[in-house]
Amino acid sequence: MDPKEFCIRGKQMVDYIVDYRESLDKHRKVFPEVKPGYLRPLLPDAAPEEAESFEDVMSDMERVIMPGTTHWTSPHFHAYFPSAFSYPSLLAEMIITAINSIGFSWASCPAATELEIVMLDWLGKALQLPVEFLSGSGGGGGGVIQRTASDATLMSMLSARHKTLTKLGREQPNQVDGKHLSKLVAYMSDQAHSSVERAAIIEAVRVRKLPSDEKFSMRGVELEKAIKQDKENGLIPFYLCATLGTTSSCAFDNILELGPICQREGIWMHIDAAYAGSAFICPEFRPLLNGVEVRIGQVDKLLLEHHSWNFADSFDFNAHKWMGATFDCSPMWVKSRKDIVNSLKVEPPYLKHIHSESDIITDYRHWQISLGRKFSSLKLWFVLRLFGIKKMQELILSDVAMAREFEEFVRKDERFEVTNEVKLGLVCFALKGSNELNRHLLEAVNREGKIHITPTELRSKYTLRFVICWGNTRESVRFAWEYISSKATALLSSPSE
Repeated sequence: MDPKEFCIRGKQMVDYIVDYRESLDKHRKVFPEVKPGYLRPLLPDAAPEEAESFEDVMSDMERVIMPGTTHWTSPHFHAYFPSAFSYPSLLAEMIITAINSIGFSWASCPAATELEIVMLDWLGKALQLPVEFLSGSGGGGGGVIQRTASDATLMSMLSARHKTLTKLGREQPNQVDGKHLSKLVAYMSDQAHSSVERAAIIEAVRVRKLPSDEKFSMRGVELEKAIKQDKENGLIPFYLCATLGTTSSCAFDNILELGPICQREGIWMHIDAAYAGSAFICPEFRPLLNGVEVRIGQVDKLLLEHHSWNFADSFDFNAHKWMGATFDCSPMWVKSRKDIVNSLKVEPPYLKHIHSESDIITDYRHWQISLGRKFSSLKLWFVLRLFGIKKMQELILSDVAMAREFEEFVRKDERFEVTNEVKLGLVCFALKGSNELNRHLLEAVNREGKIHITPTELRSKYTLRFVICWGNTRESVRFAWEYISSKATALLSSPSE
């Protein structure tokens, strides 16, 4: 395809994308009706020997791909958590793909590295993160864009493990290799994301789930109890993952209680705010992050900036959930860049710098699992500039208002109950009755593909999750409630129920 043809096809593709977006509410079911294995019979057994036409490929988009697509940005998608979409991010993705740089080192694409440093400082300031996390503060911290929050959890645990083992190695140099590793124990809530367990499996360390309270929050008393028991059994506590906005119910761990314990015990505290983190740019929701930084006393602004306890060693959220950046884009900050860099640093000669200022250069390959990386900071640059913080705040507040409206619909219907504390855009609810009854309701709601929701279990209660997602409107939320209510009516009037 030469540049002239690409220009023609590119314009056609833009039209296709806009038409797709406009048709989501009109002509496409949010959830597909296909069965596993549906696609293979629709395609040849092998790749074509000769080039096919663009028209044939695009025709097959509708024949083969779209029938099996779940439309995450449909107005009727209320499952999982939001998957952000915005035209500014899409435009940035086009440039990212065109440049096609692989920014594993500063030299491989200086603009990619340096823009990422600045964008993470921009975003950190918008979130009012502690200055220790900002590269521009002159301290030892900084930010990096991971692919997902799962990657951030893995990297933070890896950094904590390396830091702890290095310290123990200095203190007990005669200890047999691997002895310390077998004693390391990490902590998580029983509501934390499964990525914490996966990280522990990869890193060959123990992980202990702590029971959450009646609001599904991890509390300090349970952490202290677990640490005491583990230390008595000869184990070495080294890591805690605290969650702000859990997947099941959007619950918030009490980091004001957990932070001081971690600081006293020398435990790395990572804060996973994958979903909720975007909301912290709003003054109304920034208090939910209190504990990442605890400021002392009511003194003047200058003193406040220089007298703080930063309980968190790392913090992460997904900008691709609720901040307009398309997947993948997961900003992560660390209090000490040395801790994350030292855990994975390998310097083969073909990657070493010849630059005279190599000692101050950031090489992001040391901050992540993979070597290669995209120019993802360009998405944040476009989104933050073409939306602005105020517009992002308005969008988040509007989504929360829609969730509150759905919550009221549920509470006014005596057949239902709300099963979580609604703080942001997730409402957990259920019919008053058995788990089996609610399973049947979920199946009925999702069967026709008109709306899409997903379940969870809260204290063994089968629960339906209704999330305000990127394409939702007040009209689609009302439609969803009326549809769910009608399915409940039909289910409850069925003789078998």
